[in-house]
Amino acid sequence: FYPHYSENGRLFVNYTRAEDRATVIAEYRASSNPNQATQNETILLVIPQPYGNHNGGMLAFGPDQFLYIGMGDGGADGDPENYAQNQHKLLGKFLRIDVDQQLPYGIPPDNPFVKGHGKPEIFALGLRNPWRFSFDRKTGELWAGDVGQNAWEEIDVIQKGKNYGWRVVEGTHCFNPDTHCRQNLDVVDPVTEYAHEQGRCSVTGGYV
Repeated sequence: FYPHYSENGRLFVNYTRAEDRATVIAEYRASSNPNQATQNETILLVIPQPYGNHNGGMLAFGPDQFLYIGMGDGGADGDPENYAQNQHKLLGKFLRIDVDQQLPYGIPPDNPFVKGHGKPEIFALGLRNPWRFSFDRKTGELWAGDVGQNAWEEIDVIQKGKNYGWRVVEGTHCFNPDTHCRQNLDVVDPVTEYAHEQGRCSVTGGYV
């Protein structure tokens, strides 16, 4: 829901489109029925999904009034195309857009790649599947659970322009390559991680 939803009835949806398996970020408006939106859809962003898993699935407004979107790495095992580390792809990232400027959306002026060297929508990179996240109401920090591959689940504090390491690392552990993986990469470690021996389920929740 838009921060001033009660005034203008704007709401935003993240869904996977069945016919082409693309992630769609769309805007709707409330109807005269308070429990129902109008059928008029404004599509803001379409992101093709190469595989059938890791589609992310959440979006939320931050305390800066910008819309944040958690995007998975596109799926399959081990991010075979290395999308999460590719600054010119929107997969495996946190995105941040301005729904109040331009059409279909604007770019916040301090986004990391607003002047080039990557997609301007990108806020942070190196994520596998950040499908749940929240903003700490006291500090404004963005907390996310990022689903691991075969061994480690992690919780991150997401900061602008930072790299959270996937597919190079899984949690704090080398993944690809499996040794000496951090030599040429500045990676932010998770706040905490747990091994699948402690819990076989993917990390969920993410609320502070």
